[in-house]
Amino acid sequence: MFKHLLLPTDGSALSEKAVLQGLRLARGFRGRVTGIHVVPEFHVLTYRTDMLEDTREEFLADCRKQAEKFLAFVDKAAREEGVLCDTFVRVSDHPYEAIVDTAQEHGCDLIVMASHGQRGARSRMVGSETTKVLTHTTLPVLVIR
Repeated sequence: MFKHLLLPTDGSALSEKAVLQGLRLARGFRGRVTGIHVVPEFHVLTYRTDMLEDTREEFLADCRKQAEKFLAFVDKAAREEGVLCDTFVRVSDHPYEAIVDTAQEHGCDLIVMASHGQRGARSRMVGSETTKVLTHTTLPVLVIR
């Protein structure tokens, strides 16, 4: 049914759970996966202290190092499941856009991602990347809670 699954990860335990579920699905469908982690753009004016203390190059290098760690989990788990896997790091202030664009660029036919279950005012103020993916893609999305 589904032959190419996109597995976005933010490195959280819930995200890792979604990755494992996606890999089991891919194995069952004899499909393959693409793992993605989105890192933020560097900004001189920001609320993030790590950006204030670093140069653009240092910040992006730190983000890429963290992304490689998150994506190494996806790659290792895929090998253990016997599923073909590619991984990508994208730089964007809008993770949902990077996720949707990557799914389209790589011909994915299902996105499997976690929902962190934020509710109430925080959810409305911050916004859910999962909700944004759901509203901006034409692909099916499997949300793992």
